[in-house]
Amino acid sequence: MGVFGIAVAPKSEINAAAETYSALFALQHRGQESCGIATSHKGIINFHKDMGLVPDVFTAKHLEALQGNLALGHVNYLTADGNQRVNAQPLVLSHINGNLAVAHNGALVNGLKLRNEMERRGGIFYTTSDAEIIAHLVVRERVWADSIEDAVKRTMQYLSGAYSVIMLSRNKLIAFRDPNGFRPLCMGKIDDSIVFASESCALDAIGAEFVRDIEPGEIVTVENGAVNSMKSGINARKSACVFEYIYFARPDSVIDGVSVDESRKEAGRCLARHNTVDADVVIGVPDSGLSAALGFAEESGIPYGVGFIKNRYIGRTFIQPSQGQRQRSVKIKLNAIAAAVRGKRVIMVDDSIVRGTTCARIVSLLREAGATEVHMRVSSPPFLHPCFFGTDVPDREVLIAHNHNLEEIREIIGADSLDYLHFEDLPQVVKGMNLDFCHACFTGDYSVEVPNKVEKQGLEEGVSTCEQ
Repeated sequence: MGVFGIAVAPKSEINAAAETYSALFALQHRGQESCGIATSHKGIINFHKDMGLVPDVFTAKHLEALQGNLALGHVNYLTADGNQRVNAQPLVLSHINGNLAVAHNGALVNGLKLRNEMERRGGIFYTTSDAEIIAHLVVRERVWADSIEDAVKRTMQYLSGAYSVIMLSRNKLIAFRDPNGFRPLCMGKIDDSIVFASESCALDAIGAEFVRDIEPGEIVTVENGAVNSMKSGINARKSACVFEYIYFARPDSVIDGVSVDESRKEAGRCLARHNTVDADVVIGVPDSGLSAALGFAEESGIPYGVGFIKNRYIGRTFIQPSQGQRQRSVKIKLNAIAAAVRGKRVIMVDDSIVRGTTCARIVSLLREAGATEVHMRVSSPPFLHPCFFGTDVPDREVLIAHNHNLEEIREIIGADSLDYLHFEDLPQVVKGMNLDFCHACFTGDYSVEVPNKVEKQGLEEGVSTCEQ
């Protein structure tokens, strides 16, 4: 998921809805199932959202109708049971003190518990999204709080898990990040206008200057051009998601002080230092494997080549709701370049292996194109445990690395050799990061307690969306 918000400075001629539209283009890689924009104008919040990509959902007419100097936007990938328009964000609602719009990135580990508690007290929910849980709590706390940001601070005491949120009230734009800092959130500016985004690439897309990352547990409010910050006061283990660097984020983004492109190149260099095979060419699987492949080639001295052509009109298969959709997408998403691999020993670098089905198909594409050997290198350690913080790495029983050793996985995917990034190399990959990082999907060491019901719910409802 990706979030964006903008508070246009008084007397500025910037069009908030248009800038949000452009920023969502830059964040499209974070979600391709639905998108939406909400704006606040004279105390009234208007919005438009629907299933589909940004250019399919919005027309010039839609954007013209979204007036106001405050705006927020959202792109979403939805789980198999949540692929409905009602779950598209931003979530917009009315309450006793006015109007509210919420855009959320992440996943609450206690969301089911909170929802059940509120339903027993008469609460009514229309969606299955955590954004609605957060909105309910903020509205409840707002009755007793002095301001909307105070209500947010109170709400954060109840939440556990990952949440980077941008919220829009009648005259305020509020951004806040969970105390662990699982999901990225940054702040920028265009002249005196303030913007927030999941990734810095969205700031670049609209010509905004990067100011800083929102700190874990921080609440930033913009009102009438003034920016104010407050802390939640919650002590928590700082645990930024390392998978943002491995897969989710765009390579031109900088997250928590680290270039995504450079971190992926360093992962490739680390893989090359452990390499034990000779090869003629190194290729990457587009897009998140390309930087790692380049780093591998630079470190090993083996020539780098372009081995695949990617159909840019196909969404990221990792975030397709069902396995069948993922498999169909892979068939038309990638095509091997025969001239680049025919008669050659190929080292193929990809970001991860989850189930193993997709990478097996990609290995076969190279063999069909004439590669004499295919050696797979993975720029992340083996996935051994599920993720409950918004990445949707599925239950361990379907994770190929949980059920098979290295040699068995190599045989299943059809590669001549296989190696993963060594877990000990992860700190080097994100060297310079100003937070610690979450590695629970590799180690099972979760930064917050994960209730058993969360895992059970995920298994019963089939919420996982991982691809490979």
